[in-house]
Amino acid sequence: MSVLVVGLSHRSAPVEVLERLAVAPDDVPKLLEEMLDRTHVEEAVLLSTCNRIEVCAVVDAFHGGLGDVTDVLGAYAGFPLGELSDHLFVHYAGSAVQHLFQLAAGLDSMVVGESQILGQLRGAYATADQSGSVGKVLHELVQQALRVGKRVHAGTGIDEAGASIVSEALRDAGRELGGTGLDGARAVVVGAGAMGALAAAHLRRAGAAEIVVLNRSVERGERLVDKIREQGTAARTGPLDSLAVELRDADLLLACTGSIGHVVHTGPVADALSAARRRPLVVCDLGLPRDVDPAVAELPGVRMVDLTTLQRRLLDVTEDAAGGSIALAHRMVEEEAQQYLAGQRSAEVTPTVTALRRRASEVVDAELLRLDSRLPDLDGRVREELSRTVRRVVDKLLHTPTVQVKRLAEGPDGGSYAAALRTLFELDPQAAAAVAAPVRGTDATVDGTDVTAALNAPLDRTPSIGSRPPEQIS
Repeated sequence: MSVLVVGLSHRSAPVEVLERLAVAPDDVPKLLEEMLDRTHVEEAVLLSTCNRIEVCAVVDAFHGGLGDVTDVLGAYAGFPLGELSDHLFVHYAGSAVQHLFQLAAGLDSMVVGESQILGQLRGAYATADQSGSVGKVLHELVQQALRVGKRVHAGTGIDEAGASIVSEALRDAGRELGGTGLDGARAVVVGAGAMGALAAAHLRRAGAAEIVVLNRSVERGERLVDKIREQGTAARTGPLDSLAVELRDADLLLACTGSIGHVVHTGPVADALSAARRRPLVVCDLGLPRDVDPAVAELPGVRMVDLTTLQRRLLDVTEDAAGGSIALAHRMVEEEAQQYLAGQRSAEVTPTVTALRRRASEVVDAELLRLDSRLPDLDGRVREELSRTVRRVVDKLLHTPTVQVKRLAEGPDGGSYAAALRTLFELDPQAAAAVAAPVRGTDATVDGTDVTAALNAPLDRTPSIGSRPPEQIS
């Protein structure tokens, strides 16, 4: 079994494509179940955020697993296979491990170094665990990825500025408002989830005069408002149908719900703008798919900030802006990935070592039994000493080879040493595999343009191999 990562992100697809594939939280368990029902998928975790949708799966074959995952995603989104594959990134085996560690470290985020991805990955794992789609492999891998992410953030300071999609959107909004920016502004936040709470925290720190929270669940909105008030900022809540009234005196509208479909329509916004306004209304849409009807951007007096504008701006920002922190983070991730993979390869040789020692023990037992049949009157104390002596000799002879094969197994070609032992001592490979199945395949990163060819290839064909430095991995 090997790990396969398949997905789309802000780096591989425009927002228009991402929002077509965006998975509603309630649909995640169903998609995970569909993947497990396929032939080649054994475990799966699905992560869906405002700038990525990706699946981390344990599969028994590269091409078969890739086909199973993309079939499920494509059917959900209604994508033709060719159109979907144009935007996919794919990582396999060691490359998949490194990608997941980079992801948890915030190195693959739209805002490099943001820490929200840790909570999102933890939530995706929890959903998969509750759905029964997580086994031993993904449990260990995701938990290690979360630990690596925490270490990178703590050891590099890449998130010292607290940057996130929300903070970047509000920075753009402040520029659009001009003057004092968000200081003294009245803001309407649509959505009281994690993004809404983060938006409220940034608005409060930026000096917003009042924050109005509109949410389908009034109770949840009230809980967020209570927290805002505790921090000393005026706040109140209300139902979504009060949007037009609340926007009349607002400077900023920020929408960030988990809804599939528009929550903010042109009617209420147009009604609010029809009043005598002398200042613009900045609309921030951070939903995927969009929370705000795109037609709102065409209304006079509206200035739009959304994921498309953020994607365009943030992709142009070089990592040099973070000094040496990003480079250090990449090095830490690479070292952690190599250590993890070395540990996995070392663990994979354990069944062979176990089989070798079992074979040696069987030979010793057989020879001692033969000795008993030939010398039935042998003194019991002599027999025990002979038994101990023979076993010590065998243990000493096996000690160096078993220690060495475990050490050598940590290298990239470690599997060949275990295979040599199985051949030399005629060990049963099936018995070894029953203890811990060896990883098949080698590290592979397959660009989106190659995915269609991979899907159409015979199942027994070895996937094309590619390797790139960590900073160039999609």
